[in-house]
Amino acid sequence: MTREQVKTKAVETIEYAKGHGLTVEFSCEDGTRTDLDFLKEMHLAVQGAGVDKINLPDTVGTMSPAAMEYLVQSIMPVTKVPLSMHCHNDFGLAVANSLAAVRQGARQVHVCVNGLGERCGNASLEEVVLGLIAFFDISTNVETKKIGATSKLVSRLTGFPIPDNKPVVGANAFAHESGIHVHGVLKDPSTYEAFCPELVGMRRNIVVGKHSGAHSIKEKLSQYAITLNEEQTMEVVDKVKKLAESGKEVDDAELVALASHVIGQKEKEQRRVQLKEFTVFTGLNITPTSTVVIDIDGDLRRSANVGIGPVDAALNAIRAAVSDRITLEEYRLSAITGGSDALCEVTVKLKLKEDGDVMSVGKSIGTDIVLTSVDATIAAIDRLYSRKNA
Repeated sequence: MTREQVKTKAVETIEYAKGHGLTVEFSCEDGTRTDLDFLKEMHLAVQGAGVDKINLPDTVGTMSPAAMEYLVQSIMPVTKVPLSMHCHNDFGLAVANSLAAVRQGARQVHVCVNGLGERCGNASLEEVVLGLIAFFDISTNVETKKIGATSKLVSRLTGFPIPDNKPVVGANAFAHESGIHVHGVLKDPSTYEAFCPELVGMRRNIVVGKHSGAHSIKEKLSQYAITLNEEQTMEVVDKVKKLAESGKEVDDAELVALASHVIGQKEKEQRRVQLKEFTVFTGLNITPTSTVVIDIDGDLRRSANVGIGPVDAALNAIRAAVSDRITLEEYRLSAITGGSDALCEVTVKLKLKEDGDVMSVGKSIGTDIVLTSVDATIAAIDRLYSRKNA
């Protein structure tokens, strides 16, 4: 079509739609790359045909905010109906361009929940709404408290996951790990949050990881009604950091298990029975073999033994070093959460064959099944030894 044919067709279509009682919004495809004088001609022509709104689309997402402000400022003198914006995110500027257009007089913004759309997407509803509130004190008819739930619903129905670092609705939007950040946000949320999570139906999340400090751990555990003293808190912090440094992400269930373990266990330094050295060898066509060095009240005992697996070999070596009268009555292994890197909890029940058999239970939590099993066994033996001497 020639430019005149385009203009004539637009006018005819608008008049037809208006004649049938419709509200009409007209859009010049690729408007931001259109010759400015012709764009003005089109705006005047469609207004003459009775259009209700005119949309100015950045169809290929090529504008910068400064250029968008200039364009809208230039087109506003000939645009007497509400101007609408439709921005794409090819340069990651859809929201910025939309807000720049509003700054110069645009009255409507095309948005998509989670910024979905052609190619790199359209302007994100949640980001535009919060931007209008924060930067221009402009309210909309969007119920902001429903944004979080709506975002998750759209993600589930469309199959497009929400990136963790997505503004407003991402998992990290209100997540805090660094000790100083957690301390600050607990005293005054505005210290490290642009707006409160409740405004958009989200929740603050205190993340535990290698940057976590005592405040992070205490705050997270307080959500589960768990209180630790300073010594116990620092022990949990140390365990979390070591797990995080090995690449393990500690979730809430695992943190609670670690805290419960610290609360319930006897301090290792106070044990009368301590594991000093431990090795285990296993593999294809190799008989699992374990060696241990155990300190019992200063008496170092060394032993080696084999088993049908690495855990069995380790427990047999420990039993050989301590006493052949100790028998394993029960062994339980459970993963606290899913995943191959999940923390495991091992419970062992030992019996010492004496007059009136003495029973003892040991528990331990860790990422390595064999080491955790050994630690639980040593804990049970320490209790056996203490009870026997008592």
